[in-house]
Amino acid sequence: MSRSFTPKVVTANDLRLGDVVYLTQSGKWSRLHGEAHLFTDEDSANAALASAAAQSLVVVGAYLADAKAGPHGPEPVHFRELFRTRGPSNYAHGKQADLAAAQKVA
Repeated sequence: MSRSFTPKVVTANDLRLGDVVYLTQSGKWSRLHGEAHLFTDEDSANAALASAAAQSLVVVGAYLADAKAGPHGPEPVHFRELFRTRGPSNYAHGKQADLAAAQKVA
């Protein structure tokens, strides 16, 4: 008996900046997990993954990550993916620097 498919998002790392990115409904890459397209069927998820893997001049290390529907878009279900949404852990840059700058403005 095969396991049922669990919803997934396509994630990778931006080749130029190294940031974690997520494939959106429109086929663009976003740094925000909540903007990712949530795939609920295996064939669509695998096709999107193949398309992402072919974008070797844009992203590296594309893979499918388990996710669930949330009130503001997909949410990670595993600690590793939740950790990746938070940005680099060594010092504030990327998402962390953007968040800090936004908080100073508000």
